[in-house]
Amino acid sequence: MKKNFLVFFCLISVQVIFAQIRTIEGGFGRGRGGLNQNMDSLPDNEINVKLSGKTKYTDYKIISHKNDTTIVDTTLTIQKEYKFNFLRKDNFELLAFHNQGQTFNNLGYDFTNISKFPNIGFRAKMFNYFEIEEVNYYHVPTPTTEIMYRTGLEQGQVLDALFTTNFSKRFNLAIAYKGLRSLGAYRRSLASTGNFRVSFSYETPKGQYAIRGHAVNQDFFNQESGGLTETSLEAFLADDPNFSGNRGRMDVNLNDAESTLDAKRLYFEHTFKLLSSKDSVSQKDFSNLKLGHSFTRDSKFYRFTQGTASDMFGDANISSNINNKTIYLLYNNQFFLDFNSKYVLGKFRVKTELSNYAYGYENLQNNTVGITKNKLKGDAISFEADWNGRIGNFHVNASGSLTPGSGRLSGNHLSGEAFYKKDSVLTVKGRLGISNKSPNFNFLLHQSSYDNFNWENNFSQIGTRTLGGVIESKWGNASLDITNISNYTYFDENGQPKQFSGDVNYLKAKASKEFTFGKFALDNTLMYQKVASGNSVFRVPEFVTRNTLYYTDEWFKGKPLLVQIGATFKYFSKYKANVYNPLLAEFTLQNDTEIGYPTVDLFFNARVRRTRIYFKADNISSFVLKKNYFSAPNYPYRDFVIRFGVVWNWFI
Repeated sequence: MKKNFLVFFCLISVQVIFAQIRTIEGGFGRGRGGLNQNMDSLPDNEINVKLSGKTKYTDYKIISHKNDTTIVDTTLTIQKEYKFNFLRKDNFELLAFHNQGQTFNNLGYDFTNISKFPNIGFRAKMFNYFEIEEVNYYHVPTPTTEIMYRTGLEQGQVLDALFTTNFSKRFNLAIAYKGLRSLGAYRRSLASTGNFRVSFSYETPKGQYAIRGHAVNQDFFNQESGGLTETSLEAFLADDPNFSGNRGRMDVNLNDAESTLDAKRLYFEHTFKLLSSKDSVSQKDFSNLKLGHSFTRDSKFYRFTQGTASDMFGDANISSNINNKTIYLLYNNQFFLDFNSKYVLGKFRVKTELSNYAYGYENLQNNTVGITKNKLKGDAISFEADWNGRIGNFHVNASGSLTPGSGRLSGNHLSGEAFYKKDSVLTVKGRLGISNKSPNFNFLLHQSSYDNFNWENNFSQIGTRTLGGVIESKWGNASLDITNISNYTYFDENGQPKQFSGDVNYLKAKASKEFTFGKFALDNTLMYQKVASGNSVFRVPEFVTRNTLYYTDEWFKGKPLLVQIGATFKYFSKYKANVYNPLLAEFTLQNDTEIGYPTVDLFFNARVRRTRIYFKADNISSFVLKKNYFSAPNYPYRDFVIRFGVVWNWFI
């Protein structure tokens, strides 16, 4: 964690320097919402700033990759409680492993945002990975900092620090680092991760030229235990008192295995405005003509190392110093043209992309299995279009892409949504998605010192079709998605890549509603899932529910303290959950074990001005329930543990 405290010290130093010049008085008004909240949903409170005039809190803007604008929000809500984890996302559809920084099993799946191209794979390492769309840009009137701290398990902590400032109204710079190190309660479960991000945005005084971009450096390290041995598993299920107080005494299957994913990305996008609304003689016909270009360099490598070969994975061509490293590199150049017109009822963008990739290994990992190819290479050209239209309260967003040819990047994508929005009272949305793409590269080529984990495949494209809808209203929220997948690709019980010969038909319905009773509230989320066909290879629990009963009040004279006290009950029905394979960093099928159980967590949260404080008692239900709680077969979920954290915003 030395890197974490170095980043923290640097951010403190920058803040002190700026504090000599600017000072904020007062705080943010209380409202409801998450960390990023829509500007239209908050009251018109203000922050008085010793600058020229007054600065509203709505001037502290967070701008997404799609140019959606939200604001820095320091309120304390139940959604903040759900997002207070190392992912900083609501993980309702995920089942965490016992130590933060480890992977997650899936309780549900989302197919509404499918990438156009295959990726490196090794998906169990990707939950904490920042994609291009997850890096934010900012516009703030004064230097702004957010610090999130959370204790680890046994030893360690999480620190997520952000500092952003506008050097002028047109130029913003943001620096952020999220670091985690947590020892874990079981042997060989140490997790250490880092996500370093730098983003910037700039436009010329008249807005004719604009550029934004980011650089991201990410690393994810895990000791790999392989789960409990058969003897230790029996002791866990029987609640053997010799191990209940010290899980580190239990034996695990792997004693010297480690995995690492490193990733670096450079991205920028710039535009030049050829014609603005003011320049156009016929503004209603054609305006805001803009040329643009974006560039992406994305590199990743996954490494699995082991001191001595284990029979857990079968025979190996070497007996020690196993070191398997997979490399991936993608270059992408996109050229686009934007314009507004009454003939398209909004904004239209046409794009052309040039992509080049390389995936594989520096040399052959195993000379005894007959594989001769150690790399996959190729390039492709894509043609795309986006449309954003609006008529009154009715909105339409659509995008399509075509990558012709027979290469591994070839495919086509079509997505669209139409929604009606009436202020903050009602939103009704329908959506459609069609995608055809190759499987991830680790399904097509994989090499290892273990004989059984070497393959070359020429799989068919995966076809995914989704149809769904969402209703959001003051009376509650609901969504329904129906997904059909052809050539579904998975890893079987032996860790071998396979394609399902039939179709997978998957239905997911979710509903949420909060009931309030004075200072008490009951927040409920229920998800129902059904796999009509293909349940032999695609498995999810039928029911998942989360119910939180909590109390909110302002304490002490002058109401300086807002408290939030409650309990969260979560349950998922039994299903044959996939098992984690540390060599592949993927989840594979298994047919022997069903998991499904309830958990109860207690929390005490508080807000003092712009600081939110979190205390949480995880899995208090472990005192009374059977020891049958698992994240995956052979991997127990966490026992009862108390953790502390804080989120702190500074506006200088």
